[in-house]
Amino acid sequence: MATKAYLVFLLLDYIFTIGQTVHIVPTVLVHGGAGKIAEGVIPSKLNGVKMAAHIGYETLLSTGDVVSAVEEAVRSMETNGAFNAGYGSVLNWEGDIQMDAAIMNGSDLNAGCVSLITDILHPISLARCVMEKTRHVYLAGRDAMIFAAENNFTLLPEGALITNESKQALEDYKNSINGGVTEFDFQSISIKNGLTDGMETFGSPGTVGAVAIDANGNVAAATSTGGITGKMPGRIGDSPILGAGTYADNAAGSVSATGHGESIMRFNVASRILALVKYEGLTAQEATSKVLDEMRERFNQTAGVISIDHQGNLGIYFTSQHMPWAYQTSNELHYGVTKSITSWKKLK
Repeated sequence: MATKAYLVFLLLDYIFTIGQTVHIVPTVLVHGGAGKIAEGVIPSKLNGVKMAAHIGYETLLSTGDVVSAVEEAVRSMETNGAFNAGYGSVLNWEGDIQMDAAIMNGSDLNAGCVSLITDILHPISLARCVMEKTRHVYLAGRDAMIFAAENNFTLLPEGALITNESKQALEDYKNSINGGVTEFDFQSISIKNGLTDGMETFGSPGTVGAVAIDANGNVAAATSTGGITGKMPGRIGDSPILGAGTYADNAAGSVSATGHGESIMRFNVASRILALVKYEGLTAQEATSKVLDEMRERFNQTAGVISIDHQGNLGIYFTSQHMPWAYQTSNELHYGVTKSITSWKKLK
């Protein structure tokens, strides 16, 4: 009798467990940078993130690979001059482009990161190349460019990625500092294009990123950026730093951050979010909003994050005025740019 009762218990427990199984819907979620965005350029940024989410989702369907999905989503924004990544990246103090990128696979924690990249349209693909073709995680500067050439990346003519908008932004930034200065003094020049509300932003705040999850719970993350206008040459932001601007782990989820890079690095934003998911049971949205609110309180700086937790819950949150974002799941495309208005449409 006792054995029969025990078997009934096991059967009921099995049925309950099956009933609690999480059904994960494949999703690709992207962002186009957090900050104060001029009204006139919001439509182009929204169109860009919607297209990126669609491209990433179609890639996920056709390849079944979340890493390829986030890479292709980011590549689409690196070719779009509306964003601060690839073509359209902002300029450092000397008028040069130096880009950062990272990509990470949540199934094995493999990752690739690059910094100080010049004259390559797709730093995110170079980061993936580092991940897949070297025994290292991070390459930077001249040697990263040599590696790119050795792996048949197209090296563009010097300055080919520079836009008139990025040149004007650098000029405006320099003119805003004591009426214009001619030499870089990083000890006396404050970073006036930080992302606190009400502070003027010079150049696009359009760092780009993507996170994705498949039906089996595999996640990936990718982030690419040109940094901040007028930065000191050699400056590296949060985007390529694992645990700060980018991270993915099937056990918790994936994160891509955007905003004030120095604060995001100091606060270890991505790791904090995923720790709350894994160890405290918060959803992606709960963890993301908690960490960004705490970061703002601690540093008085703003940021934005897109995230997906290991159960497929999405996190979309920003403490800045704007952050273009979009995600596609099944035949629905959702998108927004302000905190109060979100939109969606059915796709054919």
